Formats: sequence, C-alpha cells, structure tokens
Amino acid sequence: MIKSYKSKPKQEEIIINELNVRSADRGKKDISYWRGALSGAESVYYPNRSRLYDLYEDVILDGHLSGVIAKRIDAVLNKELHFETGGKRKPEMDELINSLCFRGIMRTIMETQLWGISGIEFIPGKELVYENIPRKHIKPEKGLITYEQTGTDGIPYGDLENVWVMGESKDLGLLLKCAPYYLYKRGGLSDWAQYIELFGQPVRVIKYDSYDEQTKTELKKILEESGSSLSMMIPRQADFEIKDGKQNNSDGNLQLSFIKVLNEEMSITVLGNTETTTSSYSTGYAQSKVHLEQQYEITKSDLAYTAAMLNSDKFRCILQGYGYPVGRGNFVYAIDTDVDYLKTRVAIDKEVATMVPVPESYWYDTYGIPPCP
Repeated sequence: MIKSYKSKPKQEEIIINELNVRSADRGKKDISYWRGALSGAESVYYPNRSRLYDLYEDVILDGHLSGVIAKRIDAVLNKELHFETGGKRKPEMDELINSLCFRGIMRTIMETQLWGISGIEFIPGKELVYENIPRKHIKPEKGLITYEQTGTDGIPYGDLENVWVMGESKDLGLLLKCAPYYLYKRGGLSDWAQYIELFGQPVRVIKYDSYDEQTKTELKKILEESGSSLSMMIPRQADFEIKDGKQNNSDGNLQLSFIKVLNEEMSITVLGNTETTTSSYSTGYAQSKVHLEQQYEITKSDLAYTAAMLNSDKFRCILQGYGYPVGRGNFVYAIDTDVDYLKTRVAIDKEVATMVPVPESYWYDTYGIPPCP
C-alpha cells in the first residue's frame, strides 16, 4: 500500500513542473515526414516519438477523424459504471465516478489506444487531482520521463507511486495508421479547392487587335472593374485553347471520391466499419446491422480494457492514497441491454434449462437482474 499523498504536499516534487514543454510543430508535413517520424520512433538504440506525435497533433484536427474518435470514446464514457465489493454496489464511490476528474482519467485511458502511450501524474493533496504528462517526454523503452522531449536525461517512473504510465512500449497507436490517410486527404482538399478556384466560375476571354494599344488599355480597365473572376486578354491573331480536364472531371467528382475513400479508411481504422458513421449508395438494413454489430464488439473490447485499467493494482493504490475505500472491490460496467440479443439468448437458455439444471445465480448474472433483498 502506498503512502497517502496528503503527507507529501511539496510543489517541487511534481514532475510536470520540471519538464521543458515545447509547442507542437505545426510546419508542413507530408508522407516523407511520416516515414521519417516512424523510423525515429522505431529506432532500436535512440527511439524518439517527438516528430511522430507532432504529426498526430495535426491528424486529430481532421473533422471526420475527430468525429469517429469521439464516437468510440463516448461509447465507453456514457456507459453506466459503478463500484462493487463482494457483489454489492458501494454508493459512496458514485461521487468519484461521476466527477469530471474521473471522467478525464477514463478519457486518457481510451486515448492510450490512439497514441500508444499515456501518462498521468496525480498531484498530492486532499482531493483527486491530476495532470497529463506530455507524451513526447515519455520514453517507455527506457522507463523515463525526460526533461526535454528529444533528450535522454530524465526521471525513472517505474517506482513512482503517483505516476501512472499506460500502454505498451512498442505500440504507436491507431493514429499511426490514420496519419497517411489524413495527409493524402489534406492534399486532396487542396487540389479540390484549386479546381474550384479555376473552374468554379466562368473564364472571361477578350480578344483585341495586336496593333490597337488604346483598345487594349480600355479593355484591361473594363476587366479590372468588372469583378475578380478569371479573365484573359489575347491578341485576336493568337490561337488560344484551355486544356482543363473537365471532360473527365466535369463536376469535381474525382476529388470527392478520393476524399470519401480516405474518410472511410479512417472510419474503418478507428471504428471497424463505415456504415455507423456515413452511408453508402449500396447500404441497406442488413449491411448496417452487420456494421453495428462489428462496432458493438469493439465497444465491448474497449469496456473490458477500461475496466481492466481501472481495476489495476496501480490505480487501486493511487485511490487508496487519496483515502478512497477501494479494498478488494472492482469497477464494474452495467450489463448493456440489447433487446434483440436478449430475445435470442433467453430462447436458447430456456431450451438448455429443459435439458440440464441451471443455477439460479446464472439468470441474475446473465440478465442483470438485482437479487431479492
């Protein structure tokens, strides 16, 4: 059991205050940057995730990707959670579970699957307060929190009672797979914007006699005063032709299709499907139901992962340090009621019950029925 944080109020012991935190690099990034950052993160002798995580900071700004990430995380945050000891719920823990602080901890746990690692430093005091440790400073291969994001000197966190680092040392997160799609999408949007700028409004072409300078001057003045759309002045004797490519891409559908494919790839990477976020031309009830079941399986896996982290010895010790009556209890998610699933399940269970004895506790546990007092 760890010592209570109430006995260690010194501000200088807080690790987060000793780090030299740098702003994220918002410079231009492309596929070559991604490959270079990946090589740096996977280096055997000097692994460093700083460049890769700078790229992730850009990736999560994508509107579609941020939406599917929120959908996956919210599916866990919005599930009913309570604390049990000996199979009985402990209402005194509900205030903690419903607090913004606890919700933030759960969000950080879920984000670990996106980034590969997460770190939390719990601040000594009477109440549960924490700070997220900048991921660029966490070196899981070395077990260090470094002072500089690209440095090698730092503080070993393995034995620190109030520092919780989550994730596998070699895991670079789901954002690694989403990054190339984001980079291609950003380029596709730029191309689309350029296409609209060039061909989204009519082109004005005025021809003049090459020897008539006065007419040329007057026509130029007219073009400047009549709007900002694309305009051209050419001598009448010149041969002029625009090769715009509009025969094959008359409405910009080429760029739209490309961006749609990239969005679908990001949806599949994060949610395991596309139909629960966007619809396709060939979609139907059966297809949507299959995709929903796939996402439900991912949500069940996320719930099991989050519960395992909350019930880990590390987090138990941290809560005990703040004086919470954890004991040998567990955080438990309420059974999710899927009516269609329960109809099928109860039909099978009733048939099985006619052949073999089924203990009474099975019905209570399987269908979430509270036992009689």
